[in-house]
Amino acid sequence: MDMLDSYPADLGGVDREALARCIEACFSCAQTCTACADACLSEERIAELRACIRTNADCADICEATGRMLSRHTGYDANLTRAQLEACAMACRSCGDECARHAGMHEHCRVCAEMCRLCEQACNDLLRALG
Repeated sequence: MDMLDSYPADLGGVDREALARCIEACFSCAQTCTACADACLSEERIAELRACIRTNADCADICEATGRMLSRHTGYDANLTRAQLEACAMACRSCGDECARHAGMHEHCRVCAEMCRLCEQACNDLLRALG
C-alpha cells in the first residue's frame, strides 16, 4: 500500500485498497501453489497428484505474472489488465478445485485450495472495481 500511496502519477481513480489486496493475494497464492506442488512431489502416491502438481505450477506462474502486472501503472492498458485478472481468477478456480479434491488426505492441498479461493475473489473484486 505504501508503494501505491507514493506513486507520483494519478492511478485513474482505481480502488487502491482492492488493488493492494489483489497484488498481495496474487503473490501469496503464487508462493502457496509453489509450496503445494513441492509438497505433492514429496508424497508417496505422487502419480495420483500429477494433475494437482501441474495445476499448481500453472496457477503459480499466472498469479506471479498478474501480481507483477498489477504493480506497474505507467502506460496502463485496461483491456490487458482485465484479461490477465480474468485468467488469474480462472487459474485460481481450477487450482482450487483440483486441490480441494485432495484436501481430505493432504493438508497442503487444503491450504492451497483456500488460498486459491481468496485470490480468485480478490481478482474478481478488482475486476468489479475497475468497471
